[in-house]
Amino acid sequence: MATIETPRPVAAPAVAEPVAARILRVVAATPVHLFLVALGLLWLVPTLGLFLTSLMAPEDFNSFGWWKIFTKPSISTWENYRSLFENGPITHSLWVTVQIAVGGTVLPIAIASLAAYALAWLEFPGRDWLFVGVIALLVVPLQMALIPMFSLYNDVGIFDTVLSLILFHTAFGLPFAIFLLRNFFIGIPKDILESARIDGASEIRIFLRLILPLGLPAIASLAIFQFLWTWNDLLVALTFGRDTQPITVAIFTQLTEFGNNIEIIAPAAFVSLALPLVVFFAFQRYFVQGLLAGSVK
Repeated sequence: MATIETPRPVAAPAVAEPVAARILRVVAATPVHLFLVALGLLWLVPTLGLFLTSLMAPEDFNSFGWWKIFTKPSISTWENYRSLFENGPITHSLWVTVQIAVGGTVLPIAIASLAAYALAWLEFPGRDWLFVGVIALLVVPLQMALIPMFSLYNDVGIFDTVLSLILFHTAFGLPFAIFLLRNFFIGIPKDILESARIDGASEIRIFLRLILPLGLPAIASLAIFQFLWTWNDLLVALTFGRDTQPITVAIFTQLTEFGNNIEIIAPAAFVSLALPLVVFFAFQRYFVQGLLAGSVK
């Protein structure tokens, strides 16, 4: 007996947008685009001013503003940057900042990833109350812990060390890190984890082979936030550092009562600004994915 095949529905051809409608849509969006471009350029003015100031000799800066470079480019010089990288305390402060920022980013993310996986997918008594406690820690200001931690570091013998600053940033970065990663991990389909458990995968293997790759956007976003926070920190470094000074403290010490070393402050501040920007643009793709994660199932 011959079978009768049902005809497949034919998709309707796409209708091209009329040229007039396309022009009207572009014209209608032009004011918004122009406003956003102008706002972005206005936002970049302080950064541009800082960079041009770092290219000026101190006597030129005291005579006129940084915008003079546009009409007189000959006053610009790279001598300030050459002197900056020959300045031992400044280069040492940059290296200290890198150690603090990297350690204060990697350590809390490693701990928070494990804790977030446990709070999201492992069953144990008091799990929900433990997560509520983590959320409660988000409202604790770090200023409350400065004096107690100062005394504790003195007693333990790690005051004025890179380790002390890393541990402090780790402690106060963990609540937000656990909160963010747990909310991301819990959105991963449960069937994937159950299939892995049926195949005999251990929890550590599931975490390393499934959770971390799937959670990479959220982890990268968190890494950017944590890195920028530790890199730009001044209060904690001033409290727990005397000889161990990151770049923010080194720049702060250049300010004096009767003047400032603009030929050191300007290039050092721009270098301190440029390195986090490089990190941000390097991980921008993951950052956008992390912000959009969970908005669409």
